[in-house]
Amino acid sequence: MHSAAAALAVASALIAATAAPAASAAPAQSVPSQPVPAPSVAAQSEPAGQTAAKARPAFLEPGDLPPYLSSPWTAEPVTAGVPDPLPFCVGEALPASIARHRVFRTDLDAGATQTTVVERDPARARALAALWTRAVRDCPGRTEQQNPDITAEGRDYGRVAVGDGAQVYGVHVAHSAGSSNIHLFAVGRDGRTVTVVTWGALGGFEDAPVTGFRRTARTAVGKLA
Repeated sequence: MHSAAAALAVASALIAATAAPAASAAPAQSVPSQPVPAPSVAAQSEPAGQTAAKARPAFLEPGDLPPYLSSPWTAEPVTAGVPDPLPFCVGEALPASIARHRVFRTDLDAGATQTTVVERDPARARALAALWTRAVRDCPGRTEQQNPDITAEGRDYGRVAVGDGAQVYGVHVAHSAGSSNIHLFAVGRDGRTVTVVTWGALGGFEDAPVTGFRRTARTAVGKLA
């Protein structure tokens, strides 16, 4: 990672305490003198695998994130569990045992994550979304209590009308030593599926791509269905 990315990682650490299916076998034809062959193991297991894949919500692609200066976004594969290191503000509220996530990077100091959870029912999903929302709203005060050398401020960037709703927030943190980071969060739900997208870079509120990130939030929740 470049030195700017390393600076962001250090600052975030201080304030922290996101193939086509095989052709199915042709129907067996009855041959009086020969036994009908049993279906292959692959043919038996393939439909279930296809169903499971379709049931999983899709994740953001690099092009769905707001452009960042001259550096393109790249993405790691979707992975079970939660990002490591945990995202700022919401990391401690992510249920690692049932979450899936994707990490996004640039060649500069910006980074992003998406973490998605499919709950057992919409009520549980609604409660999880509320937990993540509280984690973001309480983040500035919690961060200042845990780090006396840090000043933090939060902003509510409003609701995004998609699925069962998404909310976008921003949190700026400034260290007495001079470093300054800006973070954006989107918490959204569709049915029993909840997602949280985090974005962070060096800078202040004036550097936050709020309009572009609201589009990212809309895309993220739209892919949950």
